[in-house]
Amino acid sequence: MTRRIAVILGGRSSENPISVASAASVVRALEASGNDVVPIEIDKGGRWQLAPLESDSRSESDSGSSDLVPLPSREVTRTLTDVDVVFPVLHGPFGEDGTVQGLLELANVPYVGAGVLASALCMDKDVFKAVLRDHDIPVTPNITLRLGDAPRTPFDYPVFVKPARLGSSVGITKAHDDDELERAVALAFEHDEKVLVEQFVPGVEVEVGVLGNLKPIASLPGEIVVTHNEWYDYEAKYDEGEMELLVPARISDAQIERAQELAVRAFVATDCEGMARADLFVRADGEVLVNELNTIPGFTSTSVYAQLFEASGIPYAELLQRLADLAVERFDRRRQLRF
Repeated sequence: MTRRIAVILGGRSSENPISVASAASVVRALEASGNDVVPIEIDKGGRWQLAPLESDSRSESDSGSSDLVPLPSREVTRTLTDVDVVFPVLHGPFGEDGTVQGLLELANVPYVGAGVLASALCMDKDVFKAVLRDHDIPVTPNITLRLGDAPRTPFDYPVFVKPARLGSSVGITKAHDDDELERAVALAFEHDEKVLVEQFVPGVEVEVGVLGNLKPIASLPGEIVVTHNEWYDYEAKYDEGEMELLVPARISDAQIERAQELAVRAFVATDCEGMARADLFVRADGEVLVNELNTIPGFTSTSVYAQLFEASGIPYAELLQRLADLAVERFDRRRQLRF
């Protein structure tokens, strides 16, 4: 079924360029499937605009910051309420964290992906892990530092230090000693007022795509192989030739099933719907641990989430159509409730 779909891209976070690249791919595929697609861009200053996706349409002022962040213009608001589905392709704060999802709830329009609670919960890695622990889902061990806390770790080096509410490995450091830990914590606090210090987990890093609403399904797990860098950092994620994805992952059948099981359980425990990508580790002793759940993963046709489902029998164009269908299904289901 073809629809009129608004794709929201850009955003105020440092992940703006990743969002723009993902959205360009989404728009092309949706249009190729016969949908009427309307791109809506949020620039880094927070301004909403109906805009083409060509890079030369952006001026320097488009990406500037502003203390005054306006609500969507009347033109954008009319567009948002005159579409069948909204597809947010936003990464990081002010897009993936429940803020835009709350606006779309108020606008009473169907939208792709997790709702307000699930978006906010999965963005906050500290709270996310607490919820998973309460559901007896194994997670990578960590401590949480808050603004004003001194750098510390109860774990042996190396450790990972990361902002609690950011993505794409921005602000993350692999610290090997006390001096590196101090610098890593200072860097992470530049991005957030809450910082995680995580135990290093030796083993295989795998990712699993999850798709669905009340009955989600898991993709085959993919194994992340970093070709040059020490770990799966920003460059390894986005620079060509820095990462290889092996699907299925080179783990046992039992570990594949366990990774899929934990990915779906984490998806349900955090109240996700639509889509998410689960990041997991398979330790040397065979135990599988959940590390994160990304509610709006990278979305080009060659991004990990798309590749996982391509290998699992769902091509990119079909995946996008299913996500639009799921958005409408959830909207129709929830409007039967009495609030």
